[in-house]
Amino acid sequence: MSTTVAEKEKREITLEKLDEVVIRFAGDSGDGMQLTGSQFTNTSALFGNDLSTLPDYPAEIRAPAGTIPGVSAFQVRIADYDIHTPGDAPDVLVAMNPAALKKELKDLKQNGVIIVNTDEFNQRNFIKANITGNPLEDHSLDAYRVFPVPLTTMTRRTLEGSGLDTKSMDRCKNMFALGMCYWMFSRPLDNTVTFLTQQFAKKPHLAEANIKVLKAGWNYCDITELFHERYEVPAADLEPGLYRNITGNVALALGLIAASRRSGLPLFLGAYPITPASDVLHELSQYKNFGVTTFQAEDEIAAVCSAIGASFGGALGTTVSSGPGIALKTEAMGLAVMVELPLIVCDIQRGGPSTGLPTKTEQADLFQVIFGRNSEAPMPVLAASSPKDCFDIALEAARIATKYMTPVVVLSDGYIANGSEPWRLPTVESLPDLRIEHHTKVEGFLPYQRHPETLARPWAIPGTPGLEHRIGGLEKEDVTGNVSYDPQNHDHMVRLRAEKVARIAKDVPPVVVHGDERGGLLVLGWGSTAGAVTGAVNAARRKGLAVSRAHLRHLNPFPANLGEVLSRFEKVLVPEMNLGQLAFLLRGHYLKDVISYNKVQGLPFTRQQILQKILEILEPNDHGH
Repeated sequence: MSTTVAEKEKREITLEKLDEVVIRFAGDSGDGMQLTGSQFTNTSALFGNDLSTLPDYPAEIRAPAGTIPGVSAFQVRIADYDIHTPGDAPDVLVAMNPAALKKELKDLKQNGVIIVNTDEFNQRNFIKANITGNPLEDHSLDAYRVFPVPLTTMTRRTLEGSGLDTKSMDRCKNMFALGMCYWMFSRPLDNTVTFLTQQFAKKPHLAEANIKVLKAGWNYCDITELFHERYEVPAADLEPGLYRNITGNVALALGLIAASRRSGLPLFLGAYPITPASDVLHELSQYKNFGVTTFQAEDEIAAVCSAIGASFGGALGTTVSSGPGIALKTEAMGLAVMVELPLIVCDIQRGGPSTGLPTKTEQADLFQVIFGRNSEAPMPVLAASSPKDCFDIALEAARIATKYMTPVVVLSDGYIANGSEPWRLPTVESLPDLRIEHHTKVEGFLPYQRHPETLARPWAIPGTPGLEHRIGGLEKEDVTGNVSYDPQNHDHMVRLRAEKVARIAKDVPPVVVHGDERGGLLVLGWGSTAGAVTGAVNAARRKGLAVSRAHLRHLNPFPANLGEVLSRFEKVLVPEMNLGQLAFLLRGHYLKDVISYNKVQGLPFTRQQILQKILEILEPNDHGH
């Protein structure tokens, strides 16, 4: 495997500059693919690349090793320009076993690079992956550039004499693959060395072993004749500032803290662990020094009720879950509507129904959060469009909740929650001023007296002398808050609560059209479709096609100008990861026969899929129906 100095000097290694590259790491859930991808991502972020990631976890906690259901993957796209998605198809696939190769190969670009761990390509693993022959020998990979590397063997050889047992040695092989990728794409090792040193501070022998294997992977590429090309993706020309790589769940947690500080309200999170929302609870639990209280409740009902109680006591009450948990919170969410308290309910959507696809993404909870409560119980609904947008959407949710005294739903999804991108840290001065003052005036206090513009009722701290009042789930008498069964009063209160939410439409930014202000086709997205829609429309416009795009962050109520925007276009395409829920709402609200484009595969839209649909609509003779 080694070469002499003279031989190395004869070998010419070309350095090719790329504007972008997409890499996918895939292996067993125990192979450390998420860690490997995260480290490559963080190093590229420090290098100055724009980037976007797509982690793909197995649904089972311990799926059988070597099987297709047990494959864990992490895709990262790095670029020297502003990007919006983690890429449609990888240029490079690192496959740690036959199952990973079989599952991920279909997405790899033609002539793409495959790095395989040949030590795992044996008959036992072929049977586990339901493969009949050895793909490294049957010419099925002839369309790709394959680099067979005995990763396990090389890792064990590197750690000979380290004192580690074989199992501990094998756990380091992902670092060998990472070192190889760092060499191929001209990345420095320093960041990962620092990470490993800190990660294993209490077990320095493990830090030393992983660092040694990382460097061995780099050196393997440098001294063998296997690789004749290296690649470089220069830093992106990003707006000056301090950046960090951030996931959607972390951004949401930080946004809630920022909302707490800017409003002057202590933050309370009541939550029950559920994939893919648990990281918000984990993140917020680290910020007690910012006055954050986290409560891991015994169930979803207790979680939301504790948050309502916190809001009753004058705090910024929040709760976070996914679709199945939101279903359990439904009755209490209706209570929050009735008592008219600010509450932020975060729904990190996943594939369903029932337990469904716990680790896969979907956008199918829109009907649930808009309609999924008994009787007339309207709530504002917002949707984040990217990992970093989760920070801003949390601030907007807090603004609406406290200004209008209403519970608010924030929609994210697994793709946004676990994906990451560079986030430019805002200055404190640039954040909205959310300061609120609890009601303190005793004279004339009535718990359901309303603000003339917002229809918000006063937020009085219970137990304050002279401001004692009663709230609950039974219908309230207008102004007094007394329990009332009067038919006319009930009708009046139902309409008041609906009108309060409807008035928010005039208090949110108008829909902005990117491209021509009117024309033949508008692509209207919401939530995590933003990146794919942006990339597809930009590509279509470069082809000379008349297509525009817009994106919705406020889904209930819709922005006041949405109807007028829709009327300016002959056709409206709505891509969403469900069977057409937003399209249904748009048809009902505006009588516009929008074109619904749906995908429910547990995977986000790609830029190419939406571009193809645009071409079908605008050039039907060339692209089918």
